[in-house]
Amino acid sequence: MMPALSMGELRGEMRYDEPLSRHTSWRVGGPARRFYQPADSADLVTFLAGLEPDEPLLWLGLGSNLLVRDAGFPGTVVAIQGRLNALTLQAPGIIRAEAGVACAKVARFAARAGLRGAEFLAGIPGTLGGALAMNAGAFGGEVWQKVLKVETVDRSGRFRERTARDYAVGYRQVTGPEGEWFIAGCLQLEAGDVEAAQVEIRRLLERRAATQPTSQPSCGSVFRNPPGNHAARLIEAAGLKGYAIGGARVSDKHANFIVNTGNASASDIEALIEYVQDEVQRTSGVRLITEVHSVGEAL
Repeated sequence: MMPALSMGELRGEMRYDEPLSRHTSWRVGGPARRFYQPADSADLVTFLAGLEPDEPLLWLGLGSNLLVRDAGFPGTVVAIQGRLNALTLQAPGIIRAEAGVACAKVARFAARAGLRGAEFLAGIPGTLGGALAMNAGAFGGEVWQKVLKVETVDRSGRFRERTARDYAVGYRQVTGPEGEWFIAGCLQLEAGDVEAAQVEIRRLLERRAATQPTSQPSCGSVFRNPPGNHAARLIEAAGLKGYAIGGARVSDKHANFIVNTGNASASDIEALIEYVQDEVQRTSGVRLITEVHSVGEAL
């Protein structure tokens, strides 16, 4: 049932106490107090404009790279996957994708359009919005290497168009104007061969399936690679492959993945992350930094 909110006529869907375990790739997480799926970008503007200024907000795509704690999120989740989903060839060599489009879909669209340079996106298990927010990467490519411009929205519902020069971009981190969220991005790609691009995507997906635990719930890579090293190598050297706390386990297939073996809680995963950090620091002197973003409250 639509809530009585002083924000005009909404066309999206509002849910209350929505279990976020249904919407995260780890399949854990307590409920969101409110969970809103906007009908489109115009509806999103109406929704944002009517929010209380101190309302906690969490933007949610495919729910990868995200750990929601067991007591849930005490605010409003804006779920954009499958909602902000426009994907177009805007000009020769330029693809515009809204933030809710899965990265793998962008890769396949670019290949069919005879463009190259986006194949690596097939290996990123999230939406373009999340990829823009953290400069996600796979197979040696990073999303901001391809960004021509982005579109953002702020808390009041105001749209802006920005170029890559407005952001400081590094390895798995992006710093830009505060209080704005990505709603679309334009990627500059090069002319290529359709068949060759599709073959490359299949090759990368086969490589991902062979080296990562794609059949088990995970968030993707848990830790950033330290300079000149690999997190998986350090974790394996610490003897932690297969180590488990509760239902959370360091993958036997790829040590930088923590999988939910079926009954993990968010607290199991968080405890395992901290244990891995402590053991790697003890054995190698390196303190691993997480890629995954933890939100919400513990029980």
